[in-house]
Amino acid sequence: MAIANGKRTQPLLFHAGMPFDPEPFLNDKKKKPDFVTEMGALYHGDCLTILPAVKDETIDTIFADPPFNVGKKYGKKTNDRRPDDEYIEWCYRWLAECVRVLKPGGSLFSYNLPKWNILIGAFLMGQGLNFRHWIAIEISACLPIGGRLHPSHYGLLYFTKGKPNTFHRIRTPIITCRHCGKEIKDYGGHRGAMNPNGVTLKDVWTDIPPVRHWKFKSKSRRANALSTKILDRVVEMSTIPGDMVLDPFGGSGTTFAVCEKRHRHWLGMEIDFAPEVIGRLESDEIKAHWNGDFVER
Repeated sequence: MAIANGKRTQPLLFHAGMPFDPEPFLNDKKKKPDFVTEMGALYHGDCLTILPAVKDETIDTIFADPPFNVGKKYGKKTNDRRPDDEYIEWCYRWLAECVRVLKPGGSLFSYNLPKWNILIGAFLMGQGLNFRHWIAIEISACLPIGGRLHPSHYGLLYFTKGKPNTFHRIRTPIITCRHCGKEIKDYGGHRGAMNPNGVTLKDVWTDIPPVRHWKFKSKSRRANALSTKILDRVVEMSTIPGDMVLDPFGGSGTTFAVCEKRHRHWLGMEIDFAPEVIGRLESDEIKAHWNGDFVER
């Protein structure tokens, strides 16, 4: 790592036409990936058997989107209906491994229900990580529940291992009316003094589109998929090109597709749907949602 003009810089590690070599990041050289691109490697298996093979403090950013323990049907190897205490203990096991492999100054993002992120956040603070944000991502897929407020967000926890090595300010476009095209807010009469690249990204994200159309989803994996816009922000906020991103729950492959397009290295694990992820990456099937964010570097 080098510092230029007060900013972290790092030479790109990838070489055009050359497959990525994950061995420098592994203790166990016997762990061979099931799929390799120029940027990353995918392992078909349980993250709790693969994470221990990753060397200490080698990962720049971790994004984890585990099953939420709500009884969804994934593959045959995923149990999404555990007793509550068993589920959170399972989370603590893979989180401890994630903390171990995270570099000093690295970032860890945990995407889950608020119910679980409360406990996960407390665990991460107990592991010595620094809390930065609870990002509320608005959703509209849940039905109202009798006797309770209408659940309308997932939580994205953002922690770092000490002072972050990388944090890029992200600006979102000025909101305009979709009918007349005029700006909706006057920003207290200070519009003229605002940054022309947009407003600073808040910790409440109301602009994440649902993944409903089949061009964004895997036809073989019926469970929910994440919008590329979430991973765009995670990756751009916390890494630079050439950094290493780890996702222990590959799901439909969104993290890996975003890393490929944004020139970040990646290590991925997926217990059930690795063949589907491989097929989607090989065919460039994972389409990106529109994203008008401006990233300050």
